[in-house]
Formats: sequence, structure tokens, C-alpha cells
Amino acid sequence: MAIEIERKFLVVGDAWRAEARRSERMAQGYLVGAAALEAGLARASVRVRIAGADARLNIKSATLGIERQEYELALPREDAERMLATLCDGVLEKIRHYVPVGGHTFEVDEFLGANAGLVVAELELPRADAAHPRPPWLGREVSAEARYYNVNLIRHPYARWSAAEREEPTAC
Repeated sequence: MAIEIERKFLVVGDAWRAEARRSERMAQGYLVGAAALEAGLARASVRVRIAGADARLNIKSATLGIERQEYELALPREDAERMLATLCDGVLEKIRHYVPVGGHTFEVDEFLGANAGLVVAELELPRADAAHPRPPWLGREVSAEARYYNVNLIRHPYARWSAAEREEPTAC
């Protein structure tokens, strides 16, 4: 079984940009997304993502927190484009920046479209209790806040959040 251990943080300021080593634009949509998860009709999200020439199908367990089951399979890009256009209820776009810090690589996602203005950093770890660096631009951890999960940003985009929702943590 494949387990993803990932922590997610809000990003503060732009200091991380000077350290970014590469960036790529991504488009992704969900074949099984937030509506099915909220209704209790699914135990996993099923995502199609295109990043550059690469296209992948991803299946991730619908659990909150930093440890989740995850499976990923390569797809022909043409199939992924067709799936995004015809089978997904929406497409999320972002630019992912890879930022090395202290032997780790943060994936800083700068969201576009209806999620513009939201910037989060994700860090994959070998263990849930693994130590990791805390660069000054790393803000509040939001790993257990479902509203920051990409699957939910399609249905409830950042542009529709109230000022209070942008500032306050939600109950876990």
C-alpha cells in the first residue's frame, strides 16, 4: 500500500521565490471529487493532472491529516486532456515551484483563476513525526483543514471565501 505523508502550510510573503529551482504549470480535475466525498458516496478522490508533458491519474484516500493512502498511474496526455475537458466538474490551475530548504524540497503552489491569491507549501516526509525545516516564509500549518485540499478548492474556490475564512483556522 502506498502512503503519502505530507504537511501543508500557508506561505507568507515572497522570500521563497529567490530559492525556487524550477516551476511548472499544472491543470487538474477530479473524476470523483468533493461532492461525492461530502455526500459519503466515495472513500477516495480520483484526480487527473497534467504537468508539462506528464499526465497522471491519482487516487487518494478521503481522510484528513498528513497520512493518506495514495496511488498514481501514468496516463497518455491526450487521454488526460479529454478527461479534464469532458469528465471533470472543474479544473484547478496552479504553478508549482520547487524550493529546496535544508535537504528537503517544498512544493510551493501558487494558485490561478478562482483560487488566485492562495499560496501553499507542501512537504512530503518519510514519517509523520519527521523533523523538517521552518523557513521564515512558512506560515500556519493547514494539513488538517479540508478547505485547503485541492479537491475542495474546485468546488469552493478561494475567491469566494470571506475575509474571516481566509484568516481563521477551521475546527478539525
